[in-house]
Amino acid sequence: IARAHAAPPAAAPTAVRGTVVVKGVKTNADAVVTLEAPGLKLDPPAEPFKIDQKGFRFIPHVTVIQTGSAVRFLNNDPEPHNVYSPEGRYNLGTWPTGETRDYTFKKPGIYTQLCNIHPDMLAYVVVVDTPYFAVTDKTGAFLIRNVPPGKYRLVAWHEKKDGVEQDVEVAAGPPLKLDLVIEK
Repeated sequence: IARAHAAPPAAAPTAVRGTVVVKGVKTNADAVVTLEAPGLKLDPPAEPFKIDQKGFRFIPHVTVIQTGSAVRFLNNDPEPHNVYSPEGRYNLGTWPTGETRDYTFKKPGIYTQLCNIHPDMLAYVVVVDTPYFAVTDKTGAFLIRNVPPGKYRLVAWHEKKDGVEQDVEVAAGPPLKLDLVIEK
């Protein structure tokens, strides 16, 4: 008599949480924390991420997306705006209040977002090859949910600093707690 054997259950995902302290800046907000692992499969979301242009600012200031994702830029100001990126070598043109422009990011990297009409406008789109990422709040806190147990390369980035990289191992069970400092 043949018997079927069930495969052992996969370890339940957990979370990675903690804080990032960015030395020499006014706020710990907008640091990006990612967990990278070779061979991760990416399925970018069907809906575009949204960046608003309001109060002559890009909102949010930092957006993290997976490679292959689109961003929809919306002009909510009473004047025309433009979006271009020197690193991405794209210029989406200029458009009036209420209109949008979409752009799909096909390669990982850090892309500065600028407006050629309003030179004080600045934002960043950070494109990563992982679904495990977070942006810190003003206290430096971050939370990455649903991380499967395994070995990862943690990368923390901030627009004014070089960042931090270290190997981490995520185990099943309680969340992994990390406190990071970006100094350089």
